[in-house]
Amino acid sequence: MWGPASYGATSFSPTSNSGELMPSLDRPDSAVPDDPAVYVEDVRKSFGEVHALQGISFTAARGQVLGILGPNGAGKTTTVKILSTLLRPDSGIARIAGHDVRTDPAAVRRSIMMTGQYAALDENLSGRENLELFGRLMGLPRKAARKRADDLLEEFDLTGAGRRAVRHYSGGMRRRVDIACGLVVRPEVVFLDEPTTGLDPRSRQGVWDLVTALKTQGITVLLTTQYLEEADVLSDNIIVIDKGTVIAEGTADALKEKTGGSYCEVVPLDPKQLILVSDALGDLVPDAVRAELADSDRLSIPAPDGAGTLSEALRRLDSAGIRLADIGLRRPSLDDVFLTLTGHSGSKEADPAGLLRTNESVA
Repeated sequence: MWGPASYGATSFSPTSNSGELMPSLDRPDSAVPDDPAVYVEDVRKSFGEVHALQGISFTAARGQVLGILGPNGAGKTTTVKILSTLLRPDSGIARIAGHDVRTDPAAVRRSIMMTGQYAALDENLSGRENLELFGRLMGLPRKAARKRADDLLEEFDLTGAGRRAVRHYSGGMRRRVDIACGLVVRPEVVFLDEPTTGLDPRSRQGVWDLVTALKTQGITVLLTTQYLEEADVLSDNIIVIDKGTVIAEGTADALKEKTGGSYCEVVPLDPKQLILVSDALGDLVPDAVRAELADSDRLSIPAPDGAGTLSEALRRLDSAGIRLADIGLRRPSLDDVFLTLTGHSGSKEADPAGLLRTNESVA
């Protein structure tokens, strides 16, 4: 995790979710409020003969959560590395908080915070000491860094654990401290890479609450996640990247509407019979669905005729002698959208390269 760096003065702005004053770096030439926090136009990046990005364009408004989805190798990580100045684009325009990533990378870095699924904390230090350290690195005076650390521990419900070494923290607690470190000095844009990977449901909900809090403070969040439910719940807008281009953009509901109609979900009584279910349903099952049956206990098929498709599926399964645990019609999910657009099941798409590994040439 890393965030804004400064060697100059600091100012204070009333943006903390708890009402406390949150330190923010003096940023000359910042964008006017109506400008998007993130602006990307026709950005391209190649590594030899591999064209990682082939002209992507999108924007993210201030205070918006933008979900970035796509299969492995689609270009998600390359996109975020360019926006965070870890990679230089070959062409196109990319601006963060009004600052161009090519001509003013230092200003971009002062405007952002990044955190990944692997917390970049000193495990031998306490949570409070980690926060103080980040405050000092960000240019805060010692007294201000200590106060900010205490404020963040309270805001992130970590006061009781603040003096314990981080190595004794749970995964959820580490993630909260990691995010808190990036908020010692208020960023304008936060990049969250797989923020809940490996967390239990309670800790995951805690991170979701933090993302919502960032949004209410007017901070823009760019979220990459392997959990499509997470993108559905948290994102104001979603872009789907595949083969280096943005192939879909919109709200979760708008993307679902584009798939059209209902879906018929089939759950066999014996999960091992899922392949038999697929064979029995025949031409009702798209090839993309057949390719994603491994390690699943159910399948979903488009049901353009609604009850008619359901009736036909039941007839075929009954003829094949397959017993069912459940079958029914439902509205399209974001996973259905992802599968339709990319041919891959989004629920299985992690991004193990991570945003913080800079030695990867293509994402």
